[in-house]
Amino acid sequence: MIIIRIVRMTFYPEKTSEFQRIFEQSENVIRNMPGCLYLELWRDVADPNIFVTHSHWESVETLDDYRRTEFFGLVWKKTKALFADKPLAFSVEKVS
Repeated sequence: MIIIRIVRMTFYPEKTSEFQRIFEQSENVIRNMPGCLYLELWRDVADPNIFVTHSHWESVETLDDYRRTEFFGLVWKKTKALFADKPLAFSVEKVS
């Protein structure tokens, strides 16, 4: 079962460029993690301080394995420091 992971993040306006740099520096590493099938970054059209990551994973286990890596811990720590609001994260599976 493929897992789709959505993470919605709101950043301070002066921190959006810094987040984009972090994402650009990390995206190829994430895409090459075992189990990662797809990754993209979205930006809210009504609020340019809101970004959403959209990723597909082979399973809950491969997503959890990635989230336990040292790499994830470092990237998430840098990203969290830029938040203006609590992120919203959830995993879903495709039904139809």
